[in-house]
Amino acid sequence: MKHILLTNDDGYQAEGLRAVAGVLADFATVHIVAPSKEQSGAAQSLTLRQPIVCNRIAECEWAIDGTPADCVIVALQKLLPERPDLLISGINHGANLGENIYYSGTVGAAREGALHHIPSVAVSLCARKENAKFEDSARVARATAEMIFKEGLPDQVLLNVNVPEPWNGVVRFTRQSKKITRNQLSEGKDPRGRSYFWLFEQKLDKNVEPDTDYAAIFSGAVSITPLHLDPTHTESLNHLSHWAKSIASAFKR
Repeated sequence: MKHILLTNDDGYQAEGLRAVAGVLADFATVHIVAPSKEQSGAAQSLTLRQPIVCNRIAECEWAIDGTPADCVIVALQKLLPERPDLLISGINHGANLGENIYYSGTVGAAREGALHHIPSVAVSLCARKENAKFEDSARVARATAEMIFKEGLPDQVLLNVNVPEPWNGVVRFTRQSKKITRNQLSEGKDPRGRSYFWLFEQKLDKNVEPDTDYAAIFSGAVSITPLHLDPTHTESLNHLSHWAKSIASAFKR
């Protein structure tokens, strides 16, 4: 039987994590190593200035006082009896589209898995309702896992999967969208007169390219975006290489 590591950034008790664990129970051996509390926005950050406390919750389940990437590292190096065949991060309650993948702890955990040469998937439910339903996204996660086990993934490529609610049954492979949101700050004063800010996003639905993750979700389709760990822009590497001599010569004057 295949071996799957589950993690997330919403915490080990999150409904989305439990939903995907449920649909995988008869399909694979599942170990859960997830943050002890919500770590949304943690990206691929690591805990470096304090201990990473590990709490065993149940058979094959641990809660980690750390980030999603911490969870993956601790799982691989200390907790799991063997290397997993697949890592699934999620199901996140909320979309991870466009530029949000750089901030997402859900995607960060999958990226950490890919960094260790483990096929990895980040799964998110595009719904903000309190009583969001994770059944469809859990089934999409399982179907994606089945395809990975059947055909494999290129090394150090991860899949960023977003499932809309409601879903129209269509699945599209997409590119990551360019930024179509505007960061906003809501300012206030605490009782001592100090300024504070709440960061939030304003969605801008203009200029959505048709083959992107946002376009798929807006149409009611599942979006699956393959992401590679190497962000090198080869065209610029070749085009700018002649700068090297000029930069070096500045130290010879």
